[in-house]
Amino acid sequence: MAPTARPGVTQMAASKAKGGRPGIKVISKNRAARHNYAIDETFEAGIELTGAEVKSLRDRAAQLTDTFVLIRGGEVWLNGMHVHPYVNGGVWNPDPDRRRKLLLHRRQIDYMEQKLRTKGVAIVPLQMYFDEHNRVKLTIALATGKKLYDKRADMARRDADREIRRVLKERSRA
Repeated sequence: MAPTARPGVTQMAASKAKGGRPGIKVISKNRAARHNYAIDETFEAGIELTGAEVKSLRDRAAQLTDTFVLIRGGEVWLNGMHVHPYVNGGVWNPDPDRRRKLLLHRRQIDYMEQKLRTKGVAIVPLQMYFDEHNRVKLTIALATGKKLYDKRADMARRDADREIRRVLKERSRA
């Protein structure tokens, strides 16, 4: 008997959700992060949420742009993330722009804190998603800021790669 996917999600849809990882449902992406930062290392963090926030996230009602991560007092905090209030939340809806605690192992927090002492290094949230166990996870990265010429070089490289793929596709048809 074949393994079953989550209820309401076909196996095909689940495998295409995030680069072939079945059971992943992406909630929000920070597309500007990869443009503005060179990603060095990534980490998967849990996030402390209320029930109304999780229900709101099921409707993909979150915004990761202009968010940042700080380490204060040995704890990791996500600042600037907006989670739209849940429609049926009523008085249980918390402040949509409150700071939220990220859940990481102590070794990971200490490692990131040590890396942050280097000039130009920041912790940047990349994407938020539901994992295969329906838990909300956040991918964060240690990153260094890009200069304008680095951004231009990346755009030129991306355009050249796109052109190469287009030419190869035309040749394969002929």
